[in-house]
Amino acid sequence: MEIKAIGCEPLQLKRMHIENGHTLKVYQETGGYVSLKKALGMSPDQIIQEVKDSALRGRGGAGFPTGMKWSFVPKDSPKPKYVVCNADESEPGSFKDRYLLERDPHALIEGMIIAGFALGASTGYIYFRGEYRYLIDIVDRALAEAREAGILGENILGSGFSMNIHTHTGAGAYICGEETALLSSLEGYRGHPRMKPPFPAVEGLYASPTVVNNVETFTSVPQIIEMGGVTWRDLGTEKSGGTKLWSISGHVKRPGVYELPMGYSDMEKFIMEDCGGMLRDGKSLKAVIPGGSSVYIMRADQILGKKVTLDYEGLVEAGSMLGTGGMMVMDETVDIVETTKNLTEFYKHESCGWCTPCREGTDWLVKIFDRIAAGGGKPSDAQLLLDICDNIEGKSFCPLGDAAAWPIQSAVKRFPEDFKRRIMANGNGSH
Repeated sequence: MEIKAIGCEPLQLKRMHIENGHTLKVYQETGGYVSLKKALGMSPDQIIQEVKDSALRGRGGAGFPTGMKWSFVPKDSPKPKYVVCNADESEPGSFKDRYLLERDPHALIEGMIIAGFALGASTGYIYFRGEYRYLIDIVDRALAEAREAGILGENILGSGFSMNIHTHTGAGAYICGEETALLSSLEGYRGHPRMKPPFPAVEGLYASPTVVNNVETFTSVPQIIEMGGVTWRDLGTEKSGGTKLWSISGHVKRPGVYELPMGYSDMEKFIMEDCGGMLRDGKSLKAVIPGGSSVYIMRADQILGKKVTLDYEGLVEAGSMLGTGGMMVMDETVDIVETTKNLTEFYKHESCGWCTPCREGTDWLVKIFDRIAAGGGKPSDAQLLLDICDNIEGKSFCPLGDAAAWPIQSAVKRFPEDFKRRIMANGNGSH
């Protein structure tokens, strides 16, 4: 498992290979909490402006500008304000936040305190996915170290600002990666998404102003304050600032977590050179899911020789999305029908059941894939899959419906030969 920076100095991965990098002592020896001291000498508006200038966009998948999100929190609200970290890293193919939590938890804590000071929030929560339960002990120790050192709790570093942060574990539900479902779960309710508006910035946790960002987003904040927003932005592109972590898995020789500057200019080079190329010698690239399971799958001919830029705009232009940066690489031996069936079963299982299009639609999709797999596929099944997806996409209560539809739509349209081969092999091609 590789953990390294390509094309830039490591920022997010700065402490990944330092012994005891998760401890307060090593964190401070390597520049930790310097940004917090600097931020406490700034005004909240100055901090938010630096984050805006940085062009930091939410690293949880949506890519919404972080500084703008923070600015939506009403300053004059009489209600308490909250800062919530979404550590429910549930997107298949994404595993980079796990390493930040395990090896650099103080970077998250520092980012959340800076956010709390900027927003006037005295309480923060870190919501862990159920399968990350083992990481809570590491983060709890880091929180205890910070409290003992006067970095967290009452009168932080003598500034007069007080804030505490608590950890909370989910129960392994993918839907709780959606920010409003996460807030419902955090309040003790079933993890169902909420109607928006109102948005969490106005009515979030306990119907109070709340900012929800993921782990990688918060750990970027100390870097932005230390370097300055514009300087950090210039590491990437004008619209997608800074560096980005990518989780690489599948048929590559060197899978792992890579830090790249936003706008890294060549997806082919990244896969075929930086990640070592195809795992099995003599096999060729067939497909890549670049941003986690819920984005459009890409054919090899959309990547090879195309100079696909690795940022939000570049991947949309190339026919997919950046998402969480969970890149899954597949060689020529892969049957796209099987991989798409697997993803569809996941989305059916993880549907919260709240709305009809997603609850019923994902079930119908799985039944069609099961029929194809069992040898009973019909020539009309590929179009039927697309028709059902059309009745889910944009019509479900939360983005899980879109996430279930997009992989199927792109797989059927971009790999029709795999679907035709499976149906023809079933002996139903002429019926």
